[in-house]
Amino acid sequence: MPLRRWVDSANHAIEGILFAARTQRHVRYHLYSAALILLLSYILGVSRIDFLVISIAVILVLLAEMINTSIEYVVDLLSPEHREAARIAKDVAAGAVLITAFGAAVLGYIILFPYLREVFERGLYIAKHSREEVSLIAAILVLISVIVLKSYLGKGHPLRGGMPSGHTALAFSIWIAVTYSTESFVVSLLSFVLAILIARSRVTVRAHSPLEVTFGALLGAGITFLLFLIFS
Repeated sequence: MPLRRWVDSANHAIEGILFAARTQRHVRYHLYSAALILLLSYILGVSRIDFLVISIAVILVLLAEMINTSIEYVVDLLSPEHREAARIAKDVAAGAVLITAFGAAVLGYIILFPYLREVFERGLYIAKHSREEVSLIAAILVLISVIVLKSYLGKGHPLRGGMPSGHTALAFSIWIAVTYSTESFVVSLLSFVLAILIARSRVTVRAHSPLEVTFGALLGAGITFLLFLIFS
């Protein structure tokens, strides 16, 4: 598949995520929950296996919610008038989301309860993580933040236009991560220059305004800096 077609396909897929977050409040709630649960897991210092299970549970809930959204639109398209079969199809899809969310909540409770109990017994201690792990969670939280902000503002596409610039947010997040990971002025400077070039390109091709690019840079750099300050 040519690169341009792959980029277009990825853009359509991300547009679907953004549309779901923009039109379905439950998707936004699940995105909030995902960010909070992942951040809490990092704070509590859950093991790698526990974190993997939690991450899979979060992904399954988001996946179920998006499939439910797509089923609702297909049913409305095929059956615009009220039919009992259409109602049943929507109810069953919603039930699948409920089961997935309930199962994820149970898994989260089973995994996180011992860590939370230890916090109450010994006091809160923020676990430290490797720079690679902090870089990963920073990229995830930056992406979630971009999706949520674009869904609320309701303008632009995931990879083109709208507040904030996702490309710029990720570029400046990577710059901060590289700076902390390498502790090299030269490497940090080169990463910063690349981030500036990416931001400038978004304005040059008129995909974003200077304000959208500036906000994206502050968002990506700010979240990543804060996470490194807390966890490293």
